[in-house]
Amino acid sequence: MKRNYSLYQQALFLLSSLVPQKKILFFAKAIASIRVSWAFIFLLASCFSFSQSKINTFLTPSDTLNKNRKKAVLLTESALLGTTLIGLNQLWYNDFEQTSFHTINDSDEWLQLDKIGHFYSTYHLTRLGAESLAWSGTTQKQQLIYGSTLGFGFLTTIEIFDGFSSEWGFSWTDMIANVSGTGLYVSQELLWNEQRVTTKFSFHTTKYAVQNPDKLGNSFSEQLVKDYNGQTYWLSFNLHSFAKKSKLPKWLNLAIGYGGNGMLFGTNSEALENGFYQNPRRQFYLSLDLDLTKIETKSHFLSTIFSLFSTVKIPAPALQTNDFKGFKAYILYF
Repeated sequence: MKRNYSLYQQALFLLSSLVPQKKILFFAKAIASIRVSWAFIFLLASCFSFSQSKINTFLTPSDTLNKNRKKAVLLTESALLGTTLIGLNQLWYNDFEQTSFHTINDSDEWLQLDKIGHFYSTYHLTRLGAESLAWSGTTQKQQLIYGSTLGFGFLTTIEIFDGFSSEWGFSWTDMIANVSGTGLYVSQELLWNEQRVTTKFSFHTTKYAVQNPDKLGNSFSEQLVKDYNGQTYWLSFNLHSFAKKSKLPKWLNLAIGYGGNGMLFGTNSEALENGFYQNPRRQFYLSLDLDLTKIETKSHFLSTIFSLFSTVKIPAPALQTNDFKGFKAYILYF
């Protein structure tokens, strides 16, 4: 049975697109600790009985530059990213021999779904950075520069770390995906001053994970980040944005999805080396979707929640084709 997933599991997936899979357990523990911390914070908040009006006031973007907010955003995110990089270097890269800088060609693995994962992640990290700085009242130019630095710059640093590790290597195809994800966000802001096309993600469990749990994961959380057979990436197009004079609902989207199945290993040759035969198949989808950020509300709290959930494709009817050979309909697909 296909299942929905929590914000915790969404966070694990996003991290899986940033770092190699062997590093996921470290992040799983870290995110679990963050979960507890946030639960404690929300408990304190409820004890002090913050009113919704105060929350709205806090979340309302500043009309002019608020230097204190800008400093808070820069310091907080710099500290988080810096701590993450230091943790990676100390806990993971130190376990493997350092080599001279080298590159690898992994473009033929997992039907390129891992590359699309990079594209998805850099888009949303760039969006996160830009929207965070917009809260402080900075100019659009500053927002885009900062968002690009956060998304593309952070993943480039990790890719360079990989290039000096004997276990991994610098991947040019990863870099192309990273540039494309940041470019999708920045180009739309410059061209339309809005996001008409967004990247989204959905996941369901598959039968393949139990056949190779070391590669595809044992638990649901591991499968969420390791089982590419259950991952679907979407380009979600906001219809009203392309037809401003139409009577279409502003929140209605049409989404095109890409996924795959039949994969136990990254490549067919790797599967044969391990005594398995696999038959990977590309899958393409067409489905309806919602752009939650287009729902009009006076609550900045709700706007923030809608923005957070805009990373995920809602369950909806869908058409699927395997390598364009026949179609299959779903009442609900996610």
